Amino acid sequence: MPDGDFRKLLAEAVEESLSSLGESPKQAILFHLENTFKIKKQEIPDKLDWVDQAIRKLFGPGADFLETLIAKKLCEKTGSVFKAENSREASFTETIASIKRMMVE
Repeated sequence: MPDGDFRKLLAEAVEESLSSLGESPKQAILFHLENTFKIKKQEIPDKLDWVDQAIRKLFGPGADFLETLIAKKLCEKTGSVFKAENSREASFTETIASIKRMMVE
């Protein structure tokens, strides 16, 4: 799968995961990502390390829930199998990179 296609699926997974929280919370998170952390919505797939840090600052321990939700949505979109035990041991960016590798194999 070309990198552009993966980025698109990742962006969709993030959008859907944020939407599951409700429209107002989604808009608030996107507002803070852009205004506080200088991450525009379209940059999210390219700045996962920064997004991870921002989500952790915004949600504290609750960040794991949102990041797991994003990983699960991405797996659904790519046809990969989500392995919860791997996501607990790996960082968010490592989990996403692992999903991307599974697509190539």
